This record gives sequence, structure tokens and C-alpha cells, in this order.
Amino acid sequence: MSETPTSPGRSWLSRRNFIGSATAGLLTITGFLLGEHEAPRAQLLLRPPGAKTGDDFLAACVRCLRCVDACPNGCLSIHGPEAGPQLALTPYIHARTRGCTLCGECANTCPTDALTPFAVSRDGWKAGVNMGTARVNKAMCYSYAGRTCGACYRACPLAGEAMKIGVFEKPLVQHDICVGCGLCEQACLHLPQAIRVIPAEVR
Repeated sequence: MSETPTSPGRSWLSRRNFIGSATAGLLTITGFLLGEHEAPRAQLLLRPPGAKTGDDFLAACVRCLRCVDACPNGCLSIHGPEAGPQLALTPYIHARTRGCTLCGECANTCPTDALTPFAVSRDGWKAGVNMGTARVNKAMCYSYAGRTCGACYRACPLAGEAMKIGVFEKPLVQHDICVGCGLCEQACLHLPQAIRVIPAEVR
């Protein structure tokens, strides 16, 4: 009986997918045993640039961790067992700790289409990145209190487009252009931050 040939690439992905899923399952069980199941926390975190949305990302990600290894700026972290069985071992960005520099290396190294590569340019970011949208808490923002700041504006890779400034350098987020990289949130001088990126998954 003849056998259907399997390409090396497809075989590798199948093994990685199995190993990643098995490891994620083991970590999840460990998390439950330790009483650390806190899935709601994941709703405050961002997915890498170029990520598919919703369950499509979770289905495509094989938990190979290549994106984390490829990130030259240490922007990406990995969900642990406390995030639950679906998210364990998938990548995320905590903007306050380190926003995304939009270099695209994570998407370029992804062996599946969980992350789609994009051009590293203003037009490329606007066309291929949708991590979330920045929201300003005017009651907390120094500039809205009459104390000039502008830290978020200067950190924005799309300054002048995704974010504009008014009197006292008040940040004016253009929600239809903002790609949600989180650099503004990281740069905010207020504690807690006066600007937050709402992930595309929950906004």
C-alpha cells in the first residue's frame, strides 16, 4: 500500500504543534494545582504586531517561542499556566513594562501565519498592525491639568498622525490610525499611567 508523502516542513510544524500544545496543557494543569488560575489578567495584555484576531491566532500559534527569541528589544513575554489552557505559552506584550518597537522581527520569524509580516514603515504599520488603541485618562494626564508633558507624543512612532498634540501638549489620539504599539503607555510619566492601550481583542 502506498503512503502519502509528507513534506519536512509540514512534519516539523506538526511535531512543534503537538509539543507546544502538550506543554501548554501540562503548564495549565500545574497552574490549577497551584491555585494560580487568573485568566482575566490576560485581557489587559497586547498580542504581537501582525497577530491574527481572536481564536484564529490561538489556532495558528504553535507555541514554538521563535517570536520571543527573535525580538531584539525584549518586548515579548510568554503566558504561563495562570493564563489558562488556551493562552499558555502564547506571546504577549505588557506595554507599561516595554512597548513594541514595531521592528517586525517576530512576524518575520513566525513559522505559521499566526503573525503576518508587515513593512517597517509608517504605511506598513498602518496597513499591517492592529494591536489596540490608546486611550487617555484626562483626569490623570499632566497636560490636561495644565502641566506640559508630551512624553507620550514623543514616544509615538506615528506622531503627527496617530497622535497629535494640543495646548500644553495635550495628547489627541486618532483612534482610526493608532496601531496600539504601547510605546506611549510605557513613556507616560504619571503613576499609574494616564494613557493605556486597550487591546484589539477587548476594545
